[in-house]
Amino acid sequence: MKRLFTTIAVIGLVILGTSTFTMAQEEGQADTTVEQDTAMAAADTAAADTAAAAAGEEEAAAETDSLHKQVKQKFIDGGPAFMGIVLLSLIFGLAVSIERIIYLNLSTTNTNKLLKKVEDALEEGGIESAKEVCRNTRGPVASIFYQGLDRADEGVDVAEKSVVSYGSVQAGLLEQGLTWISLFIAIAPMLGFLGTVIGMIQAFENIEAAGTISPSVVAGGISVALITTASGLIVAVILQLFYNYIVSKIDSIVNDMEDASISLVDLIYKYGRKK
Repeated sequence: MKRLFTTIAVIGLVILGTSTFTMAQEEGQADTTVEQDTAMAAADTAAADTAAAAAGEEEAAAETDSLHKQVKQKFIDGGPAFMGIVLLSLIFGLAVSIERIIYLNLSTTNTNKLLKKVEDALEEGGIESAKEVCRNTRGPVASIFYQGLDRADEGVDVAEKSVVSYGSVQAGLLEQGLTWISLFIAIAPMLGFLGTVIGMIQAFENIEAAGTISPSVVAGGISVALITTASGLIVAVILQLFYNYIVSKIDSIVNDMEDASISLVDLIYKYGRKK
């Protein structure tokens, strides 16, 4: 949970920092334009060259900032209320997704290497030595191994049941947070459609107030109303990509857990026969 709140704060600071940096760039460009105008007023031929260069720089800067300005303008046109909620859905969805990705990457274990270490420890030092290897290894596979080895003295059947039961617990921990990502994926387009409906209502109210169907009034109102829907769908698409990656990562880890658990049971069985 602490990692989740930290991720949310970082994403918010990045968005705020980007907006602040862009505003500073715009102010800097305004100051540069004033200085260039003063220089052109004081020079003749050199002023003409400076003006041409300044025009080129301003055109390049305008192209660079055009995308950010368009996004900001669309955000304002769509209505800060609904667009703000859609933006919060994106921020919280990304925060949960990034936290899950970090957790899953930390939970990934080289099962072949771990099995080799456990097998060597069983041959050299017995169950306690193998448990020490699992205790010093990070990840759900090592935790499952530890539970199985802890019950190895009670028989292979008991150890196998312990591995299966604790494997279900670890799989549930891996799937934490998926419901929240699914919620944000579903709620973002729904909020966008709601904003569109409200915008359409306002557009028809404007038509009623004007007393006539003006193409500019109708087209403008519908355009503004559809911005929220487009934003919600964009947020849903972005979060869906993260969701699919997380699900595939969980499936991969669970498959490794199942394969490694079978191998562990075989090791315990062989160790019991030797003992």
